[in-house]
Amino acid sequence: MMNRILPLAYAFLFHAMVMAQSEGLTSSPYSLYGLGVINQTSIGKTNSMGYSGIGLKSTTDINNLNPSNYSLTPKNSFFYDIGVVGEFNSYSNKGDNESKTTLNFSNLAFAFRIADRLGAGVTLVPYSDVGYTLLGLVSNIEGSNETFESNVAGLGGLNDLSFNLGYGITDNLRVGGRASLLFGNIEETETFAISNSYFELNETTNYSGLRLGLGMQWDIFDKLTFGSTVQLPVNLKGNLTRSVYKTLDGSSITVEDEEADNVSDFKLPLELGFGFSTKIKESLILTADYKRNLWDATNQSESIGTYMDQDIYAFGLEFQRDPNGFKYGQRIRYRAGFNYDNGYLAINDNKIDGYTITAGIGLPVGFATNSVINLSYAYGSKGQIQNILVKENYHTLTLNLSLEDLWFRKRVID
Repeated sequence: MMNRILPLAYAFLFHAMVMAQSEGLTSSPYSLYGLGVINQTSIGKTNSMGYSGIGLKSTTDINNLNPSNYSLTPKNSFFYDIGVVGEFNSYSNKGDNESKTTLNFSNLAFAFRIADRLGAGVTLVPYSDVGYTLLGLVSNIEGSNETFESNVAGLGGLNDLSFNLGYGITDNLRVGGRASLLFGNIEETETFAISNSYFELNETTNYSGLRLGLGMQWDIFDKLTFGSTVQLPVNLKGNLTRSVYKTLDGSSITVEDEEADNVSDFKLPLELGFGFSTKIKESLILTADYKRNLWDATNQSESIGTYMDQDIYAFGLEFQRDPNGFKYGQRIRYRAGFNYDNGYLAINDNKIDGYTITAGIGLPVGFATNSVINLSYAYGSKGQIQNILVKENYHTLTLNLSLEDLWFRKRVID
């Protein structure tokens, strides 16, 4: 029955997650720029380990941060992971404070073994999120003393549908490849009020592209693993449709109705990642990652900022008293982590950096499988109260059902 239900559940959740972008996965004012806020949250336990895990060797769940790890999927195991995320954001600048809350799906994923040392998996996660609202912006009309008021809102983002393949060259060396289909749209609405006249501008920009990546894990010693990843640069193709309406003396006029227009491709940079993990005795795992995203080479800029090379540092730990313990409390997994991102966008020569502190718990489901309910909490902050910049603080709660189904295993009857 489970094998029949899962495909239907995934089809429903796949549709729900893609549609969720239209409801907004973030409310960050920094999603105004570029493709929006680049998503860092991943799958399962890495959400509570500072989003680290490039060098994390895992045989009990999905590690989506390095495609080579899919080669460790056990025989007869089928892993799947369904996640939801809730975020509470608060913002402050020199003159105002505001807060917002969002709730939506965070990921869909599954992994399985194809042959000896060969595993595969498919994941769907948000790549970027857009969800901003700017109200009551007053500007001067050039050449006169009059002013006009405008309201600006944006919604949407891009999804990342990835196909992963991992192969173990030896017992200690694994390689992997990833093909990611990036797709989605950003809807922007801007309204202007001038005296008794009203204008509304609606633009929808669609982006899509195929991105390739590679990964490697090497067990230097029995309890020390090194990992590395590379995501190749890609130009996301864009197309735009625009509608313009105006109201004069109570009469509504359509100026443009879904007219097509050109939009520049958006360039994603070369991304490099390196990570280590080590196991201390059998109860404690430590992870450390470093990622560098080469935005300078894309030669892109925003109207009020430029893209600059980005550095991300991530650290995590997981403690489990006894993985094979008969008592439930011995098998509970406790996790914590820290993440620092120095940002990729500079506004008035100030980079938008931020940090995140994470914590979480993994609650086992049953004894005979690796199924776990993962709960994670994150507190983060980005930006600063300076000039036009905004200080953003956020609290994030993530629930992941990280489950294992056993296929083609013979039953033993006493």
